[in-house]
Amino acid sequence: MELYTNLRAGEKGAWLSIGTYIILSAVKLVIGYFGSSEALKADGLNNTTDIIASIAVLIGLRISQRPPDDNHQYGHLRAETVASLIASFIMMVVGLEVLIISGMNIFNPVRDTPSTLTALVALACALVMYVVYRYNLALSEKIKSSAVKAAAYDNRSDALVSLGTAIGIFASIIGFPIIDTITALIVGLIIIKTALEIFWESVQTLTDAFDTEELETLSVLVKNVDGVIELVDLKGRTHGNASFIEVTVTVNPYLNVWESHDITENIEKTVRKLNPYCTVLVHIEPDEGFVEENT
Repeated sequence: MELYTNLRAGEKGAWLSIGTYIILSAVKLVIGYFGSSEALKADGLNNTTDIIASIAVLIGLRISQRPPDDNHQYGHLRAETVASLIASFIMMVVGLEVLIISGMNIFNPVRDTPSTLTALVALACALVMYVVYRYNLALSEKIKSSAVKAAAYDNRSDALVSLGTAIGIFASIIGFPIIDTITALIVGLIIIKTALEIFWESVQTLTDAFDTEELETLSVLVKNVDGVIELVDLKGRTHGNASFIEVTVTVNPYLNVWESHDITENIEKTVRKLNPYCTVLVHIEPDEGFVEENT
């Protein structure tokens, strides 16, 4: 199945993110410590949370590839969502820790001025993360993976954080040391914001929320399928990277089974043109109005 093939391909992006984050977090924490930069150390801690998030994506992708069994007849596609939910809690803890340390440094400021090396390291890391972002974005578009796309956007935000870190360090070097601590504070807030966004998206998925705009588009498309008289009901829910769509329509009650079946298949094809990775359940009912008009 193409969906599972894409999940396996998505592991490349997860592994690339993990390897990059491990190297960059180690470099930032070490250089930040010896170079007296709270902002760079905070950025390094941010990358450690990204390692956890990327590992969660990788584990989720692995478990999601398991076929349906007796206890999971719809498959294991939601494993990735559960892993993301766990990662959001870990990211929240790290973000709060960065905020606490930064707050303490504001009231008890560190007098040491960050070295120029810390700013250059931040700039180099921003460039590396931008390259990883472009790779994962291209991969997500190729395999149509929302998880890899989310990872790509996380890579982009990390590139921006590192760029902001470099700016804060340069400001500290030229005579505004408080800027370095303030930048670390902002990094902490960004970590928490990202954690909340991942948490909210995971909760929405686990509680069967569905994109209303997609439902409206599907509604118009289904109504235009030949043979459909009225769209009675249309519901959808997300299951990992896949979706389940339920459609109820009315048709001419005098159609035979083959004709009704053709309408059903046309509806399924129409829905899959918009959402290729979905399971469509179509329920057909006789149109009472049609009966009254022809009696």
